[in-house]
Amino acid sequence: MLHLSENLKKYRLLKNLTQEDVAEYLGITAQSVSKWERGESYPDITFLPALANIFETSVDLLIGMDTIRAEETRYNIHKKAVAYQRCGDYNSAEQTYRDALLIYPNKPGMILGLASTLALKGNTNEAIELMERGLPLSSNEKQKATMRAALCFLYLKAGREDSANRLASELPHTRESREVIQPLIQQGLSDIEIDENIKTIILGDGKGIW
Repeated sequence: MLHLSENLKKYRLLKNLTQEDVAEYLGITAQSVSKWERGESYPDITFLPALANIFETSVDLLIGMDTIRAEETRYNIHKKAVAYQRCGDYNSAEQTYRDALLIYPNKPGMILGLASTLALKGNTNEAIELMERGLPLSSNEKQKATMRAALCFLYLKAGREDSANRLASELPHTRESREVIQPLIQQGLSDIEIDENIKTIILGDGKGIW
């Protein structure tokens, strides 16, 4: 029932009902409905069909199974694309993400996934553009730290050393930290060395990125 609390409130408001209206229909107190919506407690499972009936929806949608399935679908897309990346089949990884973006055009993980693939392929300018678009949308701190570290080297490769240094100075104290990245940027790396750093960052352990 991961999404039940937020969905109860969402569907109630869509039907222009008050907590008192829902409580009266179920024969319970408005305080109970309020606790459900705040996630402090959950309705007995026997109430779910009645709640779905009130809101003219299904039990699956009410408890968020659609959201859970969508999350599983996106995870499997990333899993497939990363497998392609790791075996060097960047074209298939790129196509996987481009197809996914037709369905999930504003999902930061998909945008950054495509950006990471293009970075590995050497399509520097488009990778930069996508990272700059996707990073402000992401709420995954591990994902943001990894992609920002990769973006530092993409800026460097594109001849934007000032942007690379500025972003590196803002990196957090993590594996992709400013203490690690900034000295590398200031060394005057070759394109081959830059590409190796991008590959190391993007194809690291990958845990928590997607």
